[in-house]
Amino acid sequence: MQKLLIAGFGDIARRAAPRLEARFQVTRWSRRSGADLDRPETLHPEAADAVLHLAPPPRSGSSDTRTANLLAVLGKGRILPRRFLYVSTSGVYGDCGGARVDESRPPAPQSDRGRRRLDAERQLSAWCEARGIPLVILRAPGIYAADRLPLERLRAGLPVLRAADDVYTNHIHAVDLAAACVRGLEPDAPAGLYHASDDTEMRMGDWLDLVADHAGLARPPRLARAQFPARNDFMQESRRLVNRRLKEVLGLRLRYPTVQEGLRHEHALGVD
Repeated sequence: MQKLLIAGFGDIARRAAPRLEARFQVTRWSRRSGADLDRPETLHPEAADAVLHLAPPPRSGSSDTRTANLLAVLGKGRILPRRFLYVSTSGVYGDCGGARVDESRPPAPQSDRGRRRLDAERQLSAWCEARGIPLVILRAPGIYAADRLPLERLRAGLPVLRAADDVYTNHIHAVDLAAACVRGLEPDAPAGLYHASDDTEMRMGDWLDLVADHAGLARPPRLARAQFPARNDFMQESRRLVNRRLKEVLGLRLRYPTVQEGLRHEHALGVD
């Protein structure tokens, strides 16, 4: 059985693990397992046929030192991986003024978080290209599931932008992102960039209204941009991700193509 190294064993890794463990002998790197990507001395070379990189960058700075540490230790191994998958963020594009965006659009991150993710992508691209390793990068937007909904924000009554000032937001159900990771690690999955996003085109305020309605909570108040109390990256950036490559090239069939379908499923399970 081939070996898979998962760096960053959180929610998406747990959802993908049952399917991955049917194909791979899985090694889990996380702080809980004693492998801390912020502490290179805790990392040891692993013989891995594939790597699933789900660890987020550090919370400060403009570079991803965790990815640098991961690649440094992988480079010391006697056997290099034959496939690499990284889950990045659509935040690498910055504000696109609500335009539809496909993978050919040049990145232009406006937040440090986006810059760190782009740095990780570039490190991985250079490392994999130099070694002839196929790399799949999934640029994911907002991830939701029953336990990943903005319910506390709604309960706190925090405002959102009024319709005239509102931004487009993008989403992917955690189940579908996990499925994209599983698919991207299959031997015939074409390398490259993919938007791991569903088909929904929706503004932020409408999304929060929808969540509120499904959870039986009050809809959030709306404010003009000039009245908004604080800067928030996700309230400043507007784009509509095109996911054609995800479906037509990677061949992923979304279980929840829209947030309406995903929320209906979560509501049936009980989101509160």
